[in-house]
Amino acid sequence: MGYTKSHLLARLQELQISFSKYDHPIVLTVEAQAKYVGHLKGALSKNLFLKDKKQRFYVVSALAETKVDLKVLSQRLGLGKGGLRMAPEETLTEILQVPLGCVTPFALINESARHVSLLLDQGFKNQECCFFHPLSNDASISLRACDLDKFLVSIGKTPAYVDLEANPTVGKDQPPDLATLVPSDMTTMFEPLEKQGSSQSSDNNTNTESTANEAVKQSNGSAKENSPEKAVSYSDPGKCVEEIIEKVTSVVISEIKDGNVEKLQEHLATFLSARINKQLEAELRNMVTIFKNTAYTEGFIAGVRHQPKKL
Repeated sequence: MGYTKSHLLARLQELQISFSKYDHPIVLTVEAQAKYVGHLKGALSKNLFLKDKKQRFYVVSALAETKVDLKVLSQRLGLGKGGLRMAPEETLTEILQVPLGCVTPFALINESARHVSLLLDQGFKNQECCFFHPLSNDASISLRACDLDKFLVSIGKTPAYVDLEANPTVGKDQPPDLATLVPSDMTTMFEPLEKQGSSQSSDNNTNTESTANEAVKQSNGSAKENSPEKAVSYSDPGKCVEEIIEKVTSVVISEIKDGNVEKLQEHLATFLSARINKQLEAELRNMVTIFKNTAYTEGFIAGVRHQPKKL
């Protein structure tokens, strides 16, 4: 189950983010929302949930009056003219975990939306405050762009502000200016091998040992595909720990080199912690699963080899 409106508002309060909340009837469009909060101080936002041909997802959050040309935006992301389209309605509940009419940057707090890329209108920075739905379209909250940034940093997202109306030339000598905002592909989790092994049995010790060895090879082979630069011995706890430390260190160094120290300042620790969790959680879980599978398989082989002779 995803975050609810009450959970989100509680999270904002924990982060000491100042906001104003306005309840109103359910609205499905910016025009309908304007009837209830349009007279208040602050700018209205429109939020699009998009996908590309490789099933990667994007939230584009813009001022209500900003013109967003999906063909131009698609080219700027390096996806070609027709690379972006509106995401199907069912993906709202599967990925953002919000109903129709509730797309918002705040939906990225959900774990299912960890790979969604967020593009923010640079016009938000010129507004005293902006309105967004708090995961539900029966209310609107207004807050400053810097406070939205604080929230995004807390969930491991670097705020990316873009001139959504720009139309720069994209060509051989002029690469797509927004290509770095294309989300990375999702990591596939491994299925625990002990579940596979428990459903198989054999009276032939040689065949059983061969099957177990093959399972270890498959597990380690998958690990090498994910990390081709270094093969890890999953039967050695020390080397496995060293690999984990190296991965964490590389993430920290890469984020520091990207200039986030000055940009984030007091939020750096929170940001790094969230980024490490987001980038390495699946990979480290895979490593631990493989390590566990290796230990299980080697123990199984040892047991088969040293079975007492039947009388």
